[in-house]
Amino acid sequence: MTPELLQNLVLVLVPLILSLAVHEWAHAATARALGDDTAQRQGRLTLNPISHIDPIGTLLIPGLLVLSGSGLFFGWAKPVPFNPTNFSRKIRMKHGVLLTAIAGPVSNLVLALIAAVLFAFASGNEAAQHLLVIMVTLNVTLFLFNMLPVPPLDGSKVAYGLLPDRANAMLRFFESRPWVVPVAFILVFWYGGRLLGPPMMAISHSLLSLFN
Repeated sequence: MTPELLQNLVLVLVPLILSLAVHEWAHAATARALGDDTAQRQGRLTLNPISHIDPIGTLLIPGLLVLSGSGLFFGWAKPVPFNPTNFSRKIRMKHGVLLTAIAGPVSNLVLALIAAVLFAFASGNEAAQHLLVIMVTLNVTLFLFNMLPVPPLDGSKVAYGLLPDRANAMLRFFESRPWVVPVAFILVFWYGGRLLGPPMMAISHSLLSLFN
């Protein structure tokens, strides 16, 4: 492995691991705020990346994407468990699921915004700006990727919370079929770059231009 390739791996994997840790913590913190301590009891209400790493989704797939030179980087961590039946009765269960699910992608959007602000203050520091550009584009991609309404991504749970009750039975029907997840991920990997690339570039460019 060349030094340049090793540097690229570090520049992508380190921000990715940290961003995924924040993503999963946001899920756990939201569920806890709504009354469910399942994630907390399992040690997932933490920003420690070790608690959230999925060997395939956090390390292998992103590493292969770097090696492939695709320019599109995304991944996932171990899903945070939560039990909607523990949510406060002050909120409908489906809306609690929506809030818990959307908390992760929103945290990535916040991280992208913070990185864009820091980019403006890093003028003249080429290395720092390069890292912050990766941080912005990576977190925008994580936001878009996770908002796809494809089980088991967060977007499918957001759809569950937004759809009328009569439509949720159809969503649960597909989620309960064992073939849905592998087929969905094949489609995401096949079409993901073409689907996510344009909005990722547009949003990332807008954020980086906003404070400059």
